[in-house]
Amino acid sequence: MKRYRDHKTDQLSDALCRRQKELSENLSEKELFSFADFDASEAERGGYSNYSYWRATLRAFFKNKIAVFFLLLMIVTLIFTFIQPYLPNQRDPITINYGENGRTLSNLAPGDQGYIFGTNNIGQDIWARIWAGTRTSLFIGFTVACVEAVVGIFMGVLWGYVRKLDFFFTELYNVCDNIPQTLLLILISYILNPGVDTIIFALCLTGWLGMARFIRNQIIIIRDRDYNLASRCLGTSTFRIVFKNLLPYLVSVITMRMALAIPSAIGNEVFVTYIGIGLPLDTPSLGNLIDAGRELMTIPFLRYQLYFPVAVLAVITVSFYIIGNAFADAADPKNHVN
Repeated sequence: MKRYRDHKTDQLSDALCRRQKELSENLSEKELFSFADFDASEAERGGYSNYSYWRATLRAFFKNKIAVFFLLLMIVTLIFTFIQPYLPNQRDPITINYGENGRTLSNLAPGDQGYIFGTNNIGQDIWARIWAGTRTSLFIGFTVACVEAVVGIFMGVLWGYVRKLDFFFTELYNVCDNIPQTLLLILISYILNPGVDTIIFALCLTGWLGMARFIRNQIIIIRDRDYNLASRCLGTSTFRIVFKNLLPYLVSVITMRMALAIPSAIGNEVFVTYIGIGLPLDTPSLGNLIDAGRELMTIPFLRYQLYFPVAVLAVITVSFYIIGNAFADAADPKNHVN
């Protein structure tokens, strides 16, 4: 049976060879070989992809309904925080309000005489002070987060990519990291005049170290991958490698770190004010409001003066945490497999 199959295979092969020889004898060389038509527009259309990294990132982010809810909540809070002074019938957060009899309207309950959140012990409108304090705390948080991001990313890239600087930055990190941030905040607050600028300077002085360390570790992981080695072999400049090959890969982790830096800075401002060395009393902030409310916790009908600023602080902190983590997951390049 096997010998029969082999015989049939040989016959088929011989027939194909004869047919090919007959065709080659009957056709000219020009007919046998001809160039295929080339259409540049068709070639470009065949290689086109409508994939967009940021479009895919936003699509993945908006699939997270919890993150979208907190994003909308955060947007509404931010917008209202900054337009609140321009709304009608709004009071100044610092002005002490008096009644018709000339006495201060101190410790009014929420809703009394048109005061939405009531008044404090010296007759200031708590509603106005909460939104003014939120503006101050958000300004501190955003400023500190931006400074930490810029300085931390720059130092982290140098630390991780330039091997000659590794020893210097490592020793600098070890020295600065061993200084407790709380102690540093206390010392700077005592040395300099209390104010927003002092708080921002104190928080930024060593706040960039964590970002720089984190970026350095990520750079070390990806700096010697094949595509980066190929770029260096082709003579690509270090600047282009950093901004085209390295930093785009770290968008997700940088976003998450920045999102967490904002509530962290606000929390530090609240802590410094809580221990009595933060912003002056004439500068409304969430820290001042919480510190003032803390002193009234033993009086049940005045506890609302603590609950309102704590609720605003909780909304801001939780919102930034959830939004940052959700956006980091959506922007992670490992989740963008096309």
